Amino acid sequence: MSLHPIVESVTARIIERSRPGRRAYLDLIARERESGVDRPNLSCGNLAHGFAASGEDKPAIRTGGAMNIGIVTAYNDMLSAHQPYGRYPEQMRLWAREIGITAQVAGGVPAMCDGVTQGQRGMELSLFSRDTIALSTAVALSHGMFEGAALLGICDKIVPGLLIGALRFGHLPTILVPAGPMPSGLANKEKQRVRQLYAEGKVGREELLEAESASYHGAGTCTFYGTANSNQMMMEVMGLHIPGSAFVNPGTKLRQALTRAAVHRLGEIGWDGGDYRPLGLCVDEKAIVNAAVGLLATGGSTNHVIHLPAIARAAGIVIDWEDIDRLSSAVPLIARVYPNGSGDVNHFQAAGGMAYVIATLLDGGLLHRDIMTVGGDDLGAYARDPMLDGETLAWSDAPATPHDEAMLRPYDNPFLPDGGMRLVQGNLGRGTLKTSAVDPARWTVEAPCRIFDDQDQVTAAFKAGELDRDVIVVVRFQGPKANGMPELHKLTPSLGVLQDRGFTVALVTDGRMSGASGKVPAAIHISPEAIAGGPIAKLRDGDIVRLCAERGEIVALVDAAEWDAREDAVAPPAHVGTGRELFAFMRAGADTAERGGSAMLAAAGL
Repeated sequence: MSLHPIVESVTARIIERSRPGRRAYLDLIARERESGVDRPNLSCGNLAHGFAASGEDKPAIRTGGAMNIGIVTAYNDMLSAHQPYGRYPEQMRLWAREIGITAQVAGGVPAMCDGVTQGQRGMELSLFSRDTIALSTAVALSHGMFEGAALLGICDKIVPGLLIGALRFGHLPTILVPAGPMPSGLANKEKQRVRQLYAEGKVGREELLEAESASYHGAGTCTFYGTANSNQMMMEVMGLHIPGSAFVNPGTKLRQALTRAAVHRLGEIGWDGGDYRPLGLCVDEKAIVNAAVGLLATGGSTNHVIHLPAIARAAGIVIDWEDIDRLSSAVPLIARVYPNGSGDVNHFQAAGGMAYVIATLLDGGLLHRDIMTVGGDDLGAYARDPMLDGETLAWSDAPATPHDEAMLRPYDNPFLPDGGMRLVQGNLGRGTLKTSAVDPARWTVEAPCRIFDDQDQVTAAFKAGELDRDVIVVVRFQGPKANGMPELHKLTPSLGVLQDRGFTVALVTDGRMSGASGKVPAAIHISPEAIAGGPIAKLRDGDIVRLCAERGEIVALVDAAEWDAREDAVAPPAHVGTGRELFAFMRAGADTAERGGSAMLAAAGL
C-alpha cells in the first residue's frame, strides 16, 4: 500500500525543517569517516595502550586488518533489566572471533532504575542521566579504537542516551543489543489494585511489598509497557536491532542466538565491505517518523515525546509535538498492553509481537519501508519472528492474524482510530495528553484547581481528605530547569482512588508522568515550565481549568485582564542532597521539554 498521506506530509515537513541541520550532520559523519580518529591514525604509543590487555585478540587489534567492535555497556546487577548483561562482553568476544573480528568493552555508562527512584529524591537525576549516558558513550567511543559499536542497554533514559552519544559517531555501524523482559509474574491489574488499597490505608506495607516483589521478581525488563519496553519497540521500527530481538526473555537459547547474530552482523556492515551501514544513515527522518508511529500505534510511553526530539537533534533532525499530534490523528491504536490493557509484554509477544505490529503497519502504509536498517534490505525484514531451527537462527513471517485480538489488532480493525497522544495548548502553554488508557467520557475535564509545588504535598492533601471533590491537581515547578523533571507516577494510585470514588479528576503539570501512567487524564510536560516564566505559574487555588483532549485545549478560565496582571508564583528553593546539587548546571541550561529538555544539546548548538 502507498504511504498514508498524513505520514507522508509530516515526514516532508520534518525533512524540510531539518534540511540545514541534517546537511551539517551528514557532512560531519563523512569527515569523521575519512579523517577522524581511527586506528591507522593512532601513534604507536596510543595503539599499544589500546591493546595492551587484549590477550589473544592482541595480534588482530595490533595489525588493524579486521573490525574491532566497541561494546558500550549499561550493565549493573541492581537493575533487573541490565543484570543479564554481565556475561555479554565475554560471550561477544568469542562470537567476534568466530568471524575473524574482535571486540572490546569501550566503556560503561550509568544505568539508574526509575523503579527504585520513583517518588524519591534520586528521581530528580533521572532525565539528566540520559545526557550523562550520552556523554559517557561519547567518551567510550572517543578512543578511535573501533570500527563498529554494540550498545547494551534497555531502560528508560539509557537507550536514548546511548543512541544520542553514538549518533555523534554516526560513521560507525552500530547495533543495539537488548536482553529481554523478565517472565510474567503477578498480574499488573492485581498489582494496581493492591497499590490503590495501600493508598487508601486498607492494606499495609507488608502486603504491598509482597505484591510488588511478585510482580518484579527476576532478571529482565519490567513487563508493563512503560518507557523501557517502548524503547525496544522503537529500536525495532527504526531497524536498529537484529529483527525480532525486543521481547525474547533472558537466559534462553533464542536470546543468546540473537546476540550472537548481532556480533556477526556488525562484521558484515563494516566500512571495509560492500554493505556499509553507518548509524547516521540508518537514523534519518523516516526512521524518526517510524519511531513516532510505533509509539502511537502501540500506546507507548509519553516520556518519548521528550526523548524522541532529543535523539533526532543528535542526528540533525527537528521533530516537534505538532508532528506527533498530526501523526496521532492518522495512526490507529492496535495494541493493548498494560497499562492500556490487561496483558503484559510477554502476552504481547505471544500474540504476534513486533513482527505483527510492523507487518500490519506496513500493510496500512503507516511505516516507511524504505529505510536503511542494520538487519535487512528494508523494514520488511522486521515483519518476521526469530526462531531456532535446531541450533540455527531463522525467521518466519509474522502471523497473518493476531493470536490474541484482546492484545493486538490489524491496522484496519483497531482498538481506537487514533494513536491517543494529543497536543493540548492554550493560555497555560503546550503539553501532552495521552488518551489511549483513559475512558473517552473523561477526555474533557473542567474543575477548580488545587496548586502544589511538590508531589509529597499532593499525597499529604489526599490523606487529609482535602481532595475528595472534583479537582484538577496542578503540580508545578517540576520541569527540567526547576528540579530535573522527575516522574510523578507516585501520584497515580491516589488520583485513581479519587476517580474511583466518582470525582472528576485530572492532573496538570510541567513535570513528567511515567510510561506506566494510566486511567486518570493528565496534561503533562506543560511548556514553558513555571520556573521559566510559563503561564502555569500564574494559576491560583480555585481557578477553573478546562482540559479537553477532543479540542486539544488547556485553558485557565480567568478574566484576561486579571490573568495578565498576575505575578508569577515564586519558585521553591533548589534541592540539595542525593547529589542533586551537582546537576545544577544541567538544570540551568536545559531547554524546553518539547526540544528534549537538554542542556547538553542546547550548549552544543544542536
